[in-house]
Amino acid sequence: MFKSRIFQGDLSPVPIPGGIHQISQHGQQSEQELATKMLQIQSKRFYLDVKQNRRGRFIKVAEIGADGRRSQIFLALSTASEFRDHLSTFSDFYASLGPPNPENVPDDGKLKSEMMVKDNRRYYLDLKENSRGRFLRVSQTITRGGPRTQIAIPAQGMIEFRDALTDLLEEFGVDDGGFKGDLPEGRYMRVDNKNFYFDIGQNNRGIYMRVSEVKTNFRTAITVPEKSWSRFRDIFADYCEKMKEGGGGNSSSGLGSSGLSDSKGTVGSGPQVSPTSASSPNPNPNLDSSLIK
Repeated sequence: MFKSRIFQGDLSPVPIPGGIHQISQHGQQSEQELATKMLQIQSKRFYLDVKQNRRGRFIKVAEIGADGRRSQIFLALSTASEFRDHLSTFSDFYASLGPPNPENVPDDGKLKSEMMVKDNRRYYLDLKENSRGRFLRVSQTITRGGPRTQIAIPAQGMIEFRDALTDLLEEFGVDDGGFKGDLPEGRYMRVDNKNFYFDIGQNNRGIYMRVSEVKTNFRTAITVPEKSWSRFRDIFADYCEKMKEGGGGNSSSGLGSSGLSDSKGTVGSGPQVSPTSASSPNPNPNLDSSLIK
């Protein structure tokens, strides 16, 4: 495999042996860049980077405006394929519109909209028109909350953008790689007046567990990458053994007076609380976290 860097007007890949690896602070290879395309569309530059980590492959799309401002979204290869097809549809619709007519523009400026869903991410595609012209706004957000990021592609450049995506997908395919099985179902546990939720999620950086603590007027959460689960388990087990040896608490059961539940039943004893009857709902279990970036 080689890294190719392709610029507008030059559709010939220039091989760079070995590619580029990003090295983490611990000296381990965390992410590999496989190919890059750069497009100049009006006053904007777009970089389409095919990347790979131990969980699979994805495309990072970065937009750099004339003022240097940078925006970016991430697409799994399968999502990039779907986006490529939408670009064809939007381009055909744009070609049928004719010259801009300010009198026929909707109040919100939207001329056509679509949505894509991939795992815990949603993508909103809106062909819009304003005083500066027509453009395709692509917004990415995390299901059930989280920040929204977006790029804006000038309408005249949608075909060029589609062709660049097509070149990358023809080279690297549409298989995202990574985990293929079903993720475990979420579970919850009640301790005194607190509810703890355990939710397993996946994004283009890998699998993770989000542990949320919820009580009246308070909620907090941590996100643990799957590669760290064994270490977390060992640390908890070590503390349980130490507390047991010291004669402390209910460490032997690990539950105290609480119950541990999932959608298939309940384990343990004590009062049970369903997710719908808890004082607060599960707070955004699939949020991204910087811990797995």
